[in-house]
Amino acid sequence: MGAKKWKGKEKYSNLFSPIRMRNVRAKNRIIAAPTSPSMITTEGHFTPEMIAYLEEKALGGAGIVTYGEAIVHSATGKSHNKQLQLDSFGVKQGMAQAARAIHNAGAYANIQLSHGGKYGGLASVGGDHLDKCNTAYGPSHEVTPVGEVQEMSKELILEIVESYKKGAKLCKDCGFDMVQVHAAHGWLFSQFLSPVFNQRTDEFGGSLENRARFLLMALDAVREGVGPEFPIEIRLSGDDLTANGLGMDECIKVAEMVDDKVDLINVSCGNHEDPDMFCRTHPSAFYKRGVNVYLATAIKEHVKTPVACVGSLNDPAQMEEIIATGQADMVEIGRALLADPYLPKKALEGREEDITPCLRCYECFGETGKSETVKCSVNPTMGQQLPEKYPRKAPKQKKRVLIVGGGPAGMEAAITAAGRGHEVTLVEKADKLGGNLYPASAPYFKKDIADFCQVMINRVEKSAVKVMLGTEATPEFIKEFDPDALIVAIGSYEAKPPIKGLDKDNVMMAIEAELHPEKLGKKVVIMGGGLVGTEAAVSFHHEGKECAVIEMRSEVAADANSFYRGGLMPEVNKSAELYTNTTVKEVTDEGVVCQRDGEEFVVKADTVVCALGFKSAYDKVDELCELVDENYVIGDCKSVGLIYNAVNQGYYTAMSL
Repeated sequence: MGAKKWKGKEKYSNLFSPIRMRNVRAKNRIIAAPTSPSMITTEGHFTPEMIAYLEEKALGGAGIVTYGEAIVHSATGKSHNKQLQLDSFGVKQGMAQAARAIHNAGAYANIQLSHGGKYGGLASVGGDHLDKCNTAYGPSHEVTPVGEVQEMSKELILEIVESYKKGAKLCKDCGFDMVQVHAAHGWLFSQFLSPVFNQRTDEFGGSLENRARFLLMALDAVREGVGPEFPIEIRLSGDDLTANGLGMDECIKVAEMVDDKVDLINVSCGNHEDPDMFCRTHPSAFYKRGVNVYLATAIKEHVKTPVACVGSLNDPAQMEEIIATGQADMVEIGRALLADPYLPKKALEGREEDITPCLRCYECFGETGKSETVKCSVNPTMGQQLPEKYPRKAPKQKKRVLIVGGGPAGMEAAITAAGRGHEVTLVEKADKLGGNLYPASAPYFKKDIADFCQVMINRVEKSAVKVMLGTEATPEFIKEFDPDALIVAIGSYEAKPPIKGLDKDNVMMAIEAELHPEKLGKKVVIMGGGLVGTEAAVSFHHEGKECAVIEMRSEVAADANSFYRGGLMPEVNKSAELYTNTTVKEVTDEGVVCQRDGEEFVVKADTVVCALGFKSAYDKVDELCELVDENYVIGDCKSVGLIYNAVNQGYYTAMSL
């Protein structure tokens, strides 16, 4: 008998047990959930970048890797500006290469068949381009704020059913092992199932059986296209979570209707196009991890088909518990595999403490919308899989590298430079590593950042980096150390504008307030409605404080990416009174003197918190850089930014040494 190789096999025995679906025998219960960053050509074909992105998920150990939202009928169904179009001439080559790449990296290749329904012709979250589809077709005629929707004719319904058959066969011909039919998130079949959107009076409207008819016809067509031994997965909602949509009971009935037609039921919820629901469909940090698993469990009790769950799952121990206790048969992981594609492999090998946690910051979604690429706050190589495939040459010279500052930028640079074989010393004036990750992780909903900080500290400790805590890197220290290369990562400091009364005893800076909320009085006024100020308000309200936020601009959290802001703002509105278009004139013992529309008024406060931004210490940076010819500036002291900037600059700067 062969030796047992993997600790995780024992610890997570259910998670790493195989499962059979017709001719597929997945090696574990982990599916890389359908994702579809816009790294697609304008003709609707895969790019090499997209293929490398999918390949890495397979290399990371997922049993099945799913590409998301392949459009079966591009004349009516493109819900985003750029999507894989299964009916586009020339699409096959990239698909075959993607399937091969996934296979050669050790996983099964799955692909999601989708149609945007009415969003094919309407401006939407992912699709604002005029060249999407000429007409919006939905279950029923409606006039929306972003355009008119025409009722889909029976002829068009039958044409789309046929396109599901053709698209599924094409996927099989190109080497994919499974297909997933998307019937959730507000797209085509979800619209037909919805009693809100579907007002038809023919055989496709009215009763739930009629509203499900289109979906059932499409599933039969897909089966015809792929044959009897090919697994079909379906993504269903467990609950629309809207007042008039499909409730859990009706979603269970739909699952029962498809039970004999599919081999895996993936249960999600909500609506991609509803800003309030987006952060539940793709759960934000304000929800517990696994928030949507109960929906899969509810459906599993009524079907014989295996059921997969979703819901910002990140922790192998939680995944193991879900499967061991029968809540679901498989777990589908989306953003967590962007933060760390090697999550399954690390769990299998017993290295789960080294899994980089997803921060649920939506930087990945935000970047896809902005630049049609993908990136991740905590994974500097996400979206860079193609260049990363080409190994870099080893450094010509082993350098003595001094890194000043132990925040995320400094730690990432230190770990990476040491991994390249350099002799690295990391100097931090505080008594612990982490820098501004500590105040950033202080709010109750920011545990993800605290976990990330700990993972980074663990990596530094396991590396060959020499760490000097409680040490300030003065010019004298650097001259004496005499490094070959200097990396300055001293972070930023809190801005303190010349506002009268800012030196009073009732004023606290945001970092101190975040770290010591017990020092705050009952009534708290926060000056500054950026991300720091708004998140602080949510945090302090949670601690039982009465909060107000004062912001000069017309809206708070204006610079947050729209996806994160969608989850944040309902919490902010519950937590604080907001004073926008308002300037601070003075802080007094009574509170904050403000001005808006030419009128002065006082917002009373026991404690005033200053959250008016951060500044880079350019003078100090310049002074230190002058001392060493080979010098680099990274993180907040280069330009105040997001965790992404710090980690990204730390990695690529160290890789260039």
